Amino acid sequence: MADYTLFTNPMSRGQIARWALHEAGADYDTQIVDWHDKSQELLEVNPMGKVPTLVHNHNGHDHVITETAAICHYLAAMHAPELTPKAEETADYFRYFFFAAGPLEQAIIARSMGWTVPEDKEAMAGFGTYERTVDTLETLFSDREYVCGERFTMADVYVGSHIVWGMDFGSIPKRGVFENYAVRLRKRTAYEEARAIDMKLIEEAQGKA
Repeated sequence: MADYTLFTNPMSRGQIARWALHEAGADYDTQIVDWHDKSQELLEVNPMGKVPTLVHNHNGHDHVITETAAICHYLAAMHAPELTPKAEETADYFRYFFFAAGPLEQAIIARSMGWTVPEDKEAMAGFGTYERTVDTLETLFSDREYVCGERFTMADVYVGSHIVWGMDFGSIPKRGVFENYAVRLRKRTAYEEARAIDMKLIEEAQGKA
């Protein structure tokens, strides 16, 4: 039995969790989730039926981790301390993690749904405006190679996935700092391995359709 079970769909944020598993060198099995027929096994560990959901079999107990950002950091903390922040990197590490999980994702979803925040309600929204959020992200990356400076950490898996996917799907504009960052991430062995698995699963699913 593998240490982890990853409940995922290759056309989901599960791609981020798979990349994190490969960066951490964790032993895992995959359970593919059908959007229209979610297994009872998944619903028992995550009643929301969301993917990714990660189950860690550890010391005879099953520990359930949901929310992609939490999955990423959990894997680093448990298996890859070199991907967690050094003391002087901790502020940036968690700032960027939560910026991507909060304001950035909210801004992207709101824009994709066609939701407009009234100017007098911007203070109530966690992101204010889409434009301000993206401009802030660009500013944050203007003086560094990775989230924590010159060194790759697990925060780059989560933040980087938002940027790479965002440019691929048009939800984040293609700006120089984002494109250069994406090039560095795509060269990582763990990224290539994880992506190859999901791309093959997508091709197989489309072939059956």
